[in-house]
Amino acid sequence: MIPEPKEVPGEIKDRADELRLLFEVSQALNGTTTELADHLDETLDLMARYTGMMRGAFYLVNDEGDIVMEAAYGLNQAELKRARYKSGEGVIGRVTETGKPMVVPNVSKDPLFLNRTGARDLKKEFVAFICVPIILDGRTIGAISADRLFADSVRMEEDMRLLTVLASLIARAVAVRRDFAARHAAMLEENRRLQAILNQNFKLGQLVGHSNALRNILEEVAQVAATNVTVLIRGESGTGKEMIASLIHANSQRAGQPFIKVNCAALPEGLVESELFGHERGAFTGAVSGRKGRFEMAHGGTLFLDEVGDMSLATQAKLLRVIQEKEFERLGGGETIKVDVRILAATNRDLEKMAEEGQFRMDLYYRLSVFPVSLPPLRKRVDDIMDLAESFAQKFSPNPGRQIQISSEASRLLMSYEWPGNIRELENIIERAAVLCGPEGVIEARHLPAWLQAQKDEKEPKTLDDAVASLERRLIDEALEATGGHVTQAASKLGLTERKMSLRMAKYKIDFRKYRSKK
Repeated sequence: MIPEPKEVPGEIKDRADELRLLFEVSQALNGTTTELADHLDETLDLMARYTGMMRGAFYLVNDEGDIVMEAAYGLNQAELKRARYKSGEGVIGRVTETGKPMVVPNVSKDPLFLNRTGARDLKKEFVAFICVPIILDGRTIGAISADRLFADSVRMEEDMRLLTVLASLIARAVAVRRDFAARHAAMLEENRRLQAILNQNFKLGQLVGHSNALRNILEEVAQVAATNVTVLIRGESGTGKEMIASLIHANSQRAGQPFIKVNCAALPEGLVESELFGHERGAFTGAVSGRKGRFEMAHGGTLFLDEVGDMSLATQAKLLRVIQEKEFERLGGGETIKVDVRILAATNRDLEKMAEEGQFRMDLYYRLSVFPVSLPPLRKRVDDIMDLAESFAQKFSPNPGRQIQISSEASRLLMSYEWPGNIRELENIIERAAVLCGPEGVIEARHLPAWLQAQKDEKEPKTLDDAVASLERRLIDEALEATGGHVTQAASKLGLTERKMSLRMAKYKIDFRKYRSKK
């Protein structure tokens, strides 16, 4: 049996140095957030330390197709700037054009070596030049070159092999950074799009405001608008559910197509199916002619089903089929009609509880709430009350050129009220006050409803302890609302221990369970 050849100590050292070089280069190139050029100089220094390289350089193909030296070892800045090539030009251009490595045994005797940097004295230097391509996804994106003292062909083959491995590490680093740059650019573009929506719609009707609650809602709207998923908009009556649905449609790819609204609660039970699916002539008493339903009218666009919780179970079953199959038949008809409609639904009812009690189909609930958006009541948007009030005051001004003011006393009353009717109630009150304030153009407390004026004495704290208790209760309420009734998390937000939080909740008779149904 012939024994395996053994490496001599010098070869073992070379192998060890090569492994150390590759490890340290891979460490230098690791990461995504820093520019690749920041680490190419370090890589070249490592190559010189472990291989004795006289000069070395990295080249990358820029967006114009030129080959530019990105980093160099053994060259000064002026020499580095002169190193610029076209595809096929010189050794560097030939390597990037063909994607194949090249070796020039003696640069002074090869016309392909252009010496564009001017760093070498071709009459005196006997130097070998090695260049290998950097290839990413089958395309040459650059090259690595290295000088070394004129040497035997075996050693140059080893150097070429090492440079090829280094080129693959560079290619991987370029790929990682390009992927990161693409994702970062996409994130910035999404942020710009979100900001554009925020800037645009903070000034539109019921979406006036600057509170974090409103900003969070608009960010959710911006995220879902560009998709085609079904959205369930939840919130108390008067919180602006229809406005949010309009906003989603306006910022979707269906913006130029129909936006059809159906108030399910306002239609008699016998007419809901006809309104949604249409009917043929003679389908029922009074159907003297056929007509399209809202689904057909919304084809290619968006159908908004307001108060969807008021649908009968029979209509729910038919709605589920349309959502799943994207087809239906008119009442009294046999022809199957296919539609392309995005569904937005809204409700102020607890659909989960209704489903548990058999009043709402659970499968329909899951279909509708792919992306739920919960609108906070106005009492949770205290920072927006005066923004909204001032916006409505201008909207209802008898003279469009006259700016209606709201007095400080009236502002205090508006800010202290609980607003069970939410934005719609505020709008009605300001519309009335805009008429009553007359030519003076200032809404005073006396222009507000009598019951709203009366609540001033009820709400105003009598003592410092009353004021502190009122603030404390409000902060606890907001913390529980924000955490979905999670007591430990709410306590953490307020800087309290769980025990102290429990004691304060007991003091104010606050039940954490009422907040859990809202999440």
